[in-house]
Amino acid sequence: MIQVKNLVKRYGELIALDHFSLEVQDGEILGLLGPNGSGKTTAIHCILSLLTYDKGEISLFGEPMTPRSFDLKRQIGVVPQDVAVFQELTVQENIDYFCSLYVPEKETRKKLVEEAIRFVELDEFRKFLPGKLSGGLLRRLNIACGIVHRPKLIFLDEPTVAVDPQSRNRILEGIRELNRQGATIVYTSHYMEEVEQLCTRIVIMDKGREVATGTKEELKAMIRGGEKLTVETAGLSESLLEDIRKLPGIHHAAFDGERLTARGEGEGSALLAVLDLLRKNKIPVGRIFSEPPTLNDVFLEITGKELRD
Repeated sequence: MIQVKNLVKRYGELIALDHFSLEVQDGEILGLLGPNGSGKTTAIHCILSLLTYDKGEISLFGEPMTPRSFDLKRQIGVVPQDVAVFQELTVQENIDYFCSLYVPEKETRKKLVEEAIRFVELDEFRKFLPGKLSGGLLRRLNIACGIVHRPKLIFLDEPTVAVDPQSRNRILEGIRELNRQGATIVYTSHYMEEVEQLCTRIVIMDKGREVATGTKEELKAMIRGGEKLTVETAGLSESLLEDIRKLPGIHHAAFDGERLTARGEGEGSALLAVLDLLRKNKIPVGRIFSEPPTLNDVFLEITGKELRD
């Protein structure tokens, strides 16, 4: 569906994309992740031919993508992070306008607009101006405008920013339904739990390059951050904490005065060794929690914890 090879994009001395490559298969929901400034938006704009680039190849649907590839562009839907609708038009008028950019036939367009309104559940708000809508309703309008023409390929750029849990759940359900109906989706978000729930494959970018790719299970297997053990306890000495850190398979252990946290590799045997050591030293324990690694753990280990502009 998408093939990008060795894409290079420079802004003066700044290299925004450094030989970036990407493949998206038909029917995927691909999560495109990266810290601020990693090149995600630049990559998407280049793929859509909204930006020129210095080097590389881009093809969509098996054909080269250029600024004048109008037949290809008609098959693409874009839902930007910033809500992009006309404030002077009603909900229905906005959706109809964006549909008209792709579908000139009035009767066909009328049917598509009605389908989009039902899909995002905005029927009772069809005559509202955008200024009268809540944040969640605005996001749903934004999605309707981007998908009303039934695109085969959809780019969704952080579509759940600043919405309540109910609206976020509805939007995610809608994205799954679009995928079930046959759309291939490229999804960007800083909400790792959304990506983990939604995406069939994930690409992590940093400094203009792809630094990791795979399913969530494959990405978790790449890092040292295995299962996390949290033990409520007290009176843990520094010498015993050092003994815990030296246990085979333990690569992190910390104590904050109330809780011991440790990470171990493998299927949990290293963490069982931690509990056994506490028992042998007659350290009283309270509640015990065990958590598998999350996509957030993967993201931070691969891209680092320093703040990004």
